[in-house]
Amino acid sequence: MLDRISVLGALFAILSLPLWSARPFTVAVYNVENLHDADGVAVYDDYQPDVYTPAHVATKATNAAKILQKFRGGEGPDIILLQEIEIDQTPDSRVDDIDAFMAKWRGSDLKTLLGQSPLPAELAGVPAEVWLLKALADVGLTGYEMAVGSDAPSPPPTKSGRAIKCVTLSKFPIVATRQHSITSARMILETEIEIDGARVYVFNNHWKSGAGTTSMERIRVQNAEVLRDRLDVIFAEDPLADVIIGGDLNSQYNQKLRYPKMPRTGVDDVLRVGYSESELRRGDIDLHNLWYELEEPNRGSDVYRGEWGTLMHLIVSRGLHNWSGIQYQDNSFKVARVPGLNADIAGAPIRWSSGGSNGSGFSDHLPIYAHFRSVDQGLADKWMPVENPADTPASTEVWRVDYAAADLNGALRLDALPKGTDLRDGSWTGKLFRVNGAAIGARNPKVRFGGAVYGVYASPPAAKDLLEAQAVRSRALSFYGELGTYKGDWQFVVRDVSWVQ
Repeated sequence: MLDRISVLGALFAILSLPLWSARPFTVAVYNVENLHDADGVAVYDDYQPDVYTPAHVATKATNAAKILQKFRGGEGPDIILLQEIEIDQTPDSRVDDIDAFMAKWRGSDLKTLLGQSPLPAELAGVPAEVWLLKALADVGLTGYEMAVGSDAPSPPPTKSGRAIKCVTLSKFPIVATRQHSITSARMILETEIEIDGARVYVFNNHWKSGAGTTSMERIRVQNAEVLRDRLDVIFAEDPLADVIIGGDLNSQYNQKLRYPKMPRTGVDDVLRVGYSESELRRGDIDLHNLWYELEEPNRGSDVYRGEWGTLMHLIVSRGLHNWSGIQYQDNSFKVARVPGLNADIAGAPIRWSSGGSNGSGFSDHLPIYAHFRSVDQGLADKWMPVENPADTPASTEVWRVDYAAADLNGALRLDALPKGTDLRDGSWTGKLFRVNGAAIGARNPKVRFGGAVYGVYASPPAAKDLLEAQAVRSRALSFYGELGTYKGDWQFVVRDVSWVQ
């Protein structure tokens, strides 16, 4: 009863404040998995012109736009922190006036523009982030200002070095942009954004990869030190500054617990990100990780070896909990999982695939997002009400993708598809099929399905044993599998032993 009274009292106190204006807005963080441009000049082998064409660019950018269109009833996020946008390897072909570019091509959609053969010279070198803006415009998402990471391209003929960057989009004015160089990773992109007269510092990150590797963590420690040094400057001037930190930190939210052999971690020890909203409000910590807003089984936006990971982050400062400037909307943090679109039958991300003439899929990361609002009471010492404050420390629990619980009744059947359907045109990638067909071979058998031959990859060893037994016993295979490609070859992936039946 005491808790109920205190909550009601807090709510009454807040409701009695003069709510002169409050503008809601959404911040999304999205690693788009190597969105490259169409000029065929790339550092990565998977994005050379023989496997990644202008048609692939159109599909990849359009699919990213489809996901972002799902936010705010079709209006899209107000601020978008993007990672893995290609650093233009042909910078002389840049677009100096993006507004003019958009106006010129307003009457042609992205698929039409990039479907021309040969691609006109004026379009061949357009940077990847401009193609994404065009894809967003095609689905009605316009009005974004853009801040672009300015890392230099990798010098020829080397195929190593910096290949991708961070990009921040904002429907609010970007009043300042800064770059912070870090070791062996993408520059941290800092933007100051003005919202209803208030300033919010937004940091877009993509730290060194290899979350579970101790040697890589030493690099991430340096990455975190650069960010922490900048935050210390900001908080020295204003301890209640409004700061949003987002991006791919290549670290778990519980990094130190998940990898206890790491003597020092970037997120926990250097950046000093806390779990407790109560400690944040008291001033014991100055940063709070929004992953703690979700129940532990729901914490995950990427998958590695069947385990959920939390490499993507949204971290908020103490100032986002008071009634001055910008305010976080309590319990609004979510993972943007759209079943049947960017997520498979178990909710795992459907990553990008270059298979087929157009490619398919989205990203190996699901976007994360949270809602905020501007407040103009100017009450820096008053704290917003919090329901069910996130005050429980992280555990060492590792959650696996539960494919055994997936509802197989929705699997696609070949005889129910239109006659002549081409399963390899890219539009069926990541979809679950009921597969029955002749087995080809007994060890690691393939399957003949719909007049074509597909590889069969069974991730659980027990599933692999059952499939091989089927092939020997009846020379046929019967299973549920997700359609995809591996190194250019088409295959079905069997995720759980219960899928062999």
